[in-house]
Amino acid sequence: MELTHLDERGQARMVDVTSKQPTVRSATATGRVLCGPDVVAALRDETVPKGDVLAVARVAGIAATKRTPELLPLAHVIGVHGVVVDLTVADHGVDITATVRTADRTGVEMEALTAVAVAGLAVVDMVKGLDKSVVLTDVQLVAKTGGKSGDWHRYGFAAAGAGAGDEPATEAGAGTEADARPLAVVAAGGASGA
Repeated sequence: MELTHLDERGQARMVDVTSKQPTVRSATATGRVLCGPDVVAALRDETVPKGDVLAVARVAGIAATKRTPELLPLAHVIGVHGVVVDLTVADHGVDITATVRTADRTGVEMEALTAVAVAGLAVVDMVKGLDKSVVLTDVQLVAKTGGKSGDWHRYGFAAAGAGAGDEPATEAGAGTEADARPLAVVAAGGASGA
C-alpha cells in the first residue's frame, strides 16, 4: 500500500491534488455525549443555566467544519458548500450527526468528524457545571460519497437520505469488493428540529 502522505524520505507531506477534477462529495459522521438523567432532564426542559445547549453546539460544529485545515496540518483547504449538524436529546444524552458537502478535489470526511467532535465538546462545555462526568464518545465516520474511491457506508448505518426503494449500500471493510458486506437500508428518521 502506498502511503500518500509521506515523501520519499518518509516525512509527512500534504498530498498534491492539483491535477484532480472537482467532484461532488459528502461525508456524514456521528457521535454522542453521554449524560446522567439530571442533565438529560435539564436538556429536555431547556433549563441548562448556560442557555440553549443544542443551538450553541450546532453553531460550534458548523464553525469548526470551516476551520478543519487549521486544526489538522495535512488537511486541504477546501470549499465547504453545505453543513448540517443535528443534535437530538436521547435517554443516554445527546446524539450528534453532521453531514458536510462540497464540490472540490478532495473529500470532507475530516470536516464531518471535526463538526461532530466540536459540537460534542460544546455540549460538554455547556453542561459540565451540572455534571462533570459527561463523556464525548463514539465519534466516527458513517458514510462518504463521491471521489475516486466512490461511496462507502459503515456497516449497520443507513445511507444519508436512504428510504424505501433505495439499493443497499456496502461497506468495504478492508477496502476490497470481496470484503464488502450488505448494509440494511432503513428509512431515515426525521431531523431533530432542535
